[in-house]
Amino acid sequence: MRELQPASMTPDRAKTARDLLAFYREAGVDALVGEEPVDRLADPGPVPPAVRARLPASEARAGSIDAQALASGRPAASGSPEFASFPDPAFSDPGTVRTAPPRPSLSRPASPAATPLSPDAAVMAAREAAKNAKSLDDLRAMLDSFQGCTLRAGATQLVFADGSPAARVMLVGEAPGRDEDLAGLPFVGRSGKLLDRMLAAIQLDRTSVYIANIVPWRPPGNRTPTPQESQICLPFILRQIELADPDILVCLGGPSSQALLGFRDGIKKTRGRWVAFHTGSREIRAIATLHPAYLLRSPLEKRFAWRDFLAIRKALDG
Repeated sequence: MRELQPASMTPDRAKTARDLLAFYREAGVDALVGEEPVDRLADPGPVPPAVRARLPASEARAGSIDAQALASGRPAASGSPEFASFPDPAFSDPGTVRTAPPRPSLSRPASPAATPLSPDAAVMAAREAAKNAKSLDDLRAMLDSFQGCTLRAGATQLVFADGSPAARVMLVGEAPGRDEDLAGLPFVGRSGKLLDRMLAAIQLDRTSVYIANIVPWRPPGNRTPTPQESQICLPFILRQIELADPDILVCLGGPSSQALLGFRDGIKKTRGRWVAFHTGSREIRAIATLHPAYLLRSPLEKRFAWRDFLAIRKALDG
């Protein structure tokens, strides 16, 4: 992407450009790619004369640009002059161009490049790491350093859990979204607020439940985790359930119930059904219900979730 010139745009085009960049930022896009792969580690070779003529003498001598990219018309490397700045979607003056903001301070430091694990190797590494966790703090530390899931590279931070680990009820969703990724806690966005109201309706709150997700890192653009990503993270959530040792496990949504309870049918057919779940140390009761995010899109379905939560309240009182 070349530097935009908002001052030369009509108001409508400037607004369209700002809205588009705001959408990309909201979706988690933080890098630009060209249509063809570029080997940034390759020797760029001498700067072509036509390119050299357009540059200050110091830059042309130092070779401080991606000559191959400029010569071929591909996007320049992020350190090149063409990436020096771009307009901030939030700016109020359409004639002002700001430099790119720094990444959030919650981002973990860049780690040395490592060879990615194959999916099978990543699952085995996750099982071994989860098995060795002696406490929830150990498990969190192992997840924070686990390199087998590629989702961690695009997430702001690990979203491990919220609530009380000593609670009798544990709720497990699918994956964090944007709000959860920024806060480092599960279910804090709109669906989280609805979940809080659902819990309050049966005299529970976040101090009396324990909340986690199958996948503890936000997928790019809030997309659904792939089956491969879920399988890599599954040993960690199973160990988390075992260490928390709740009396009741509540799976929020179809992906959670399928991964943990082995259901194959959709959530509408499986919700409200009590099944036995073996934590690894004992057998507990488990139930699946509709995900709060789904209820926000389909308010008429709340009556079914209400029945499920009444059943949970009855099980706690029984």
